[in-house]
Amino acid sequence: MHARPMPFGAELAAEGVRFSLWAPDAEHVALVIHGAQAISVDRDDDGFARIFLRGVGAGARYQWLINGETKIPDPASRFQPDGVFGPSLVVDPNAFGWRENEWRGRAWEEAVIYEAHVGAATTKGTYEGLSERLDSLRDLGVTMIELMPVAECPGQRNWGYDGVLPYAPNNAYGSPDELRRLIDSAHERGIMMMLDVVYNHFGPSGNYLPVYANSFFTDARQTPWGAAIDFDAQHRRAVREFIVCNALYWLDEFRFDGLRLDAVHAIADESPKHVLAELSERVHAAFPDRQIHLVLENERNAAGWLARDAERRPRFYSAQWNDDIHHCWHVLLTGETEAYYEDFAEKPLAFLGRCLAEGFAYQGEASTHAGGAPRGESSAHLPPQAFVSFLQNHDQVGNRAFGERIAALADPEKLALAHAVLILGPQIPMLFMGEDWSASTPFQFFVDFSDDAKLSAAVREGRRREFARFAAFASEERAKGIPDPTDAATFASSTLRWEERLRAPHAQKLEEMRSLIALRREHVAPLLQSPFEGANYRLHGEDGLDVHWRFGAGELRAILQFKGTRHVFLHGAQKVIWTSGKTGAGDHTLAPWTGLFTLEVKYAGA
Repeated sequence: MHARPMPFGAELAAEGVRFSLWAPDAEHVALVIHGAQAISVDRDDDGFARIFLRGVGAGARYQWLINGETKIPDPASRFQPDGVFGPSLVVDPNAFGWRENEWRGRAWEEAVIYEAHVGAATTKGTYEGLSERLDSLRDLGVTMIELMPVAECPGQRNWGYDGVLPYAPNNAYGSPDELRRLIDSAHERGIMMMLDVVYNHFGPSGNYLPVYANSFFTDARQTPWGAAIDFDAQHRRAVREFIVCNALYWLDEFRFDGLRLDAVHAIADESPKHVLAELSERVHAAFPDRQIHLVLENERNAAGWLARDAERRPRFYSAQWNDDIHHCWHVLLTGETEAYYEDFAEKPLAFLGRCLAEGFAYQGEASTHAGGAPRGESSAHLPPQAFVSFLQNHDQVGNRAFGERIAALADPEKLALAHAVLILGPQIPMLFMGEDWSASTPFQFFVDFSDDAKLSAAVREGRRREFARFAAFASEERAKGIPDPTDAATFASSTLRWEERLRAPHAQKLEEMRSLIALRREHVAPLLQSPFEGANYRLHGEDGLDVHWRFGAGELRAILQFKGTRHVFLHGAQKVIWTSGKTGAGDHTLAPWTGLFTLEVKYAGA
């Protein structure tokens, strides 16, 4: 049974359906079933409207009528077959026949993540289309697929961060059961599934909550994307429950193996127990027999959320996306130093070493980009697997004016070294869809607000203003060349072309990545199962970087050269597991942008 009881939404019972809506700020609430006459529903002292209707079952379409004039979808709708402005559908979560019933997940240390946007990952743009690529991803060595948000949002194409109905899988990609089938198929192949969720704001179109539950938001705070959710005021219990239940819902009813929480730095909560702490505690308590992994995106580099207990288990969250390591690599690979890259312009190699050895580059130092404000907390005590590393992701690609991937910006030989460090380093590696074969397609910012011409125009102009501070787009004429995010062609150009994988040079890149992941599986993953004993780094002049990680099971070293030439001599116990330099008997010559990884295994009783 995978139907999660919740105080919200439509819940099937033996003889009917219980409907519940939190509407503390409405004057009158009624329920409309199949477009028939509205049924008035009283509310309790907590603002909940609840009614049980006999003879109603799965497949029923319903809407709530607010103040006798506004029909709204259920904010906890399990499916919106006609989109965010249409009626909600009563869904039976137990109707799906799961095949992989013994799946309990995999250890976090085994994760090799593949971030994907369902709509742009395949030409079908559906859960089914992505399912057809699972064998290829398994053969690559991927052990976890991370889906960008699938919560219902307006239109047929969107990154997913404009969601307004967080319980409803996006109808543009298929039905809820088709999403379940994708997850079930992944589990059959040993692949974990993670979902991006957004708990800091709601999208700008299709959000009806202010009509009947304006208490959900606060005017005292703002996010860059809209009104902040009010987690710590008078009605915080209902608000917090709506969010925490959503996390439990995705993990239970769809059997996701983890969640990635978007931009938690935009979540403000001064309650005695922060909502992030409550969410993690309840998730881990709810699934004691499964391996569930929770990951953060957090600009503040708050190391406390990544703390481990005495058994080396995450107290709150398994890991955080490490933007710092991306920024170091990007500056080194491209030479770009505008916007947030200015914080890494002066000493990118030293910052890279610190990221590889200690996690964050900024651990309380002043950030130039933030106007001199300190950023980050000490992270050297955390194990490397507390950090997700990447050379690109949806943000770092799609937030560029033309959505260029790193392969379009960097020399292939330089990129090869960066990919080796990404995959063979002990941090958890993440690839952005198509990165495995250096896809030629960009990934651009796209939305579909076709029902709102004014909002579409505002998005277009906002996109141009966003890049006006960059020298390349300072003129109005140059700014006009930025792709229109509301144009269907922008989305189409971002769709992967899987047939590329079979042609040069993409086939060679794919084989390179497959080999690196195989080396990680053989040599690096076993180290991560043992206690982390510390790491350090040192610069070799201004041209080289050495990083040393110590684990209970052995020691891993990376020796990297970025300029000039260096001769490296190794002692007999150090086994070279990868090198891009010239190898002799214990003598390795490293030319610019080459390196090697060594492993020294500790044997019991040695």
